[in-house]
Amino acid sequence: MANVELRRFGNTGLTVSVLGFGCGAVGGLMVRGSPADQERTVARALEAGVNYFDTAVQYGDGESEKNLGRVLAKLKPADVVVGTKVRLASSDVRRIAESVTRSLEASLRRLGMERVDIFHLHNAITADGADESLAAQQVLEDVVPAFERLRAQGKTRCIGITALGDTAALHQVIDARVFQSAQVSYNMLNPSVGASLPASYPAQDYGRLLDRTSAAGIGTIGIRVLAGGALSGATARHPVASPPPEPIGSAHSYDADLERVRRLMPLVTEGHAASLAEAAIRYVIANQAMSTILVGMASIDQFEEALAAVNKGPLSAAALQRVQTLQQAFAGEPR
Repeated sequence: MANVELRRFGNTGLTVSVLGFGCGAVGGLMVRGSPADQERTVARALEAGVNYFDTAVQYGDGESEKNLGRVLAKLKPADVVVGTKVRLASSDVRRIAESVTRSLEASLRRLGMERVDIFHLHNAITADGADESLAAQQVLEDVVPAFERLRAQGKTRCIGITALGDTAALHQVIDARVFQSAQVSYNMLNPSVGASLPASYPAQDYGRLLDRTSAAGIGTIGIRVLAGGALSGATARHPVASPPPEPIGSAHSYDADLERVRRLMPLVTEGHAASLAEAAIRYVIANQAMSTILVGMASIDQFEEALAAVNKGPLSAAALQRVQTLQQAFAGEPR
């Protein structure tokens, strides 16, 4: 089988596999899986040409980073791209530079690396910086200088954000053109980072965020491609997977997302895709502004399913039109 497609990662000079390897807690493989399963799945991913691995200290309180570091040290692959993240607590806001530095240095120790390729801010970005979000002004005035110092020290190659929060605040930060990477929530329940939503659509409108990342030369990483698992259409979850997570940007409950997902079944029954999960993956990679996508995995079988979907390529034009028609039916419903 041919290796997975590679795409340019913005203006960074990096090239990444369109299918990335998500090491998060939702899929759970790199947090709660057995060491043998972790090693076998990462080895299979590398064999298939996957070169982007995404982790964070929050995934299992450092377990994901430790496990990924252990497996990569054993397999010794060439030219992998590794990203991790920092999430600042409310108590960190008065000492952002110190907290960011401490977090990345601890991540590097767990990973067994001298530097990562991408270091993301994991906090939501909002207008007022309430709770554990950060205001756009805080990000630009305090976080960016701290990140840039770490980059100057050779501890990260690129800096980025997780583009969740208030749409206007996210646009402000992206338009400042100070980051090289953005993780964006993009799926068939909420396609608004890549397409205009119908009026009264029951989801947060991210205002075609990908237009702005493209204009700024920012590499993009698709997250929540399966809406935390809802876009598999199944209620059963693998033993190492997390419980259903709260939705991001779509309905206000996982069950409501799942109910809406079942109305996308014509994509399967009409032959556009073999499964809803396949349709969801091929839908997001159809947007050429997406550099890579992350799919939460609990097992090597789930990795193989994601790989097979990616290797089928983007959904056809007819299938994309069918998705749009089905989405139109959600307009006017309560979120």
